[in-house]
Amino acid sequence: MADAKLVGSDRVLAVLAELARHPNGIGLEEMARAVDSSKPTAHRALASLRRAGFAAQNGHGRYLLGNEFLRMAFAHQEARPDHVRVMPVLEALCDRYGETVHYAVLDGTSVVYRSKLDPPAGAVRLTSVVGGRNPAHCTAVGKMLLAEALRDEDAVRAWVGDRTLERPSERSIGTAEELHAELVRIRDRGYATDDQENEPGVNCVAVPAYLTSPTVPSGAISVSGLAYRTPLRKLVDDLPAIHAIVTGKDPW
Repeated sequence: MADAKLVGSDRVLAVLAELARHPNGIGLEEMARAVDSSKPTAHRALASLRRAGFAAQNGHGRYLLGNEFLRMAFAHQEARPDHVRVMPVLEALCDRYGETVHYAVLDGTSVVYRSKLDPPAGAVRLTSVVGGRNPAHCTAVGKMLLAEALRDEDAVRAWVGDRTLERPSERSIGTAEELHAELVRIRDRGYATDDQENEPGVNCVAVPAYLTSPTVPSGAISVSGLAYRTPLRKLVDDLPAIHAIVTGKDPW
């Protein structure tokens, strides 16, 4: 009986996760296929979610995330101490550069974006979203945090393991040797860059953020921009100002 309940709970969670992938809604038959269940089983899971307010149906009978789920998710996000503390920094960076800024943390082989702020005008649609992930080894925020976490080549090789490193662009790092060399450079200079490694035409510079500890980064903050509009060299040359905004004092 306990195993049956566990399977049922897992199915409800799978349906909830699938709803999040369909902001315009998903039909019952499509949902059943997506979670590899019969329509009656998928319908029961959706009914449970609807009773909790975690799912809803639109006028066309398609299912979406419910308002209660969204309320809880956004309330939790807004209440996180790191999110609250980092927002003034992101606002200042966004105002200064007129570009998208991020705060992200390391989670295994990925970075997870905790906060993102777009400028009021001229924003570029990036792949990053709050709660979303990107490969750590080809993002500025990811490499900044990996430089702190992987202090020698053995640690880098263990982190890479048997994986083939994903290469979103031809500029992306592809081997443990390349990654180790890059992390050494980052530690030496105190910042990380993404020279169109995660998205062609987009570059970033990132610095560590010490929001919860004076010695261990809680995450990293980056400024991202179109290469033709905000060249990487411009961001690197302006690092003293970026550091001053992030730390609240002139680091140099």
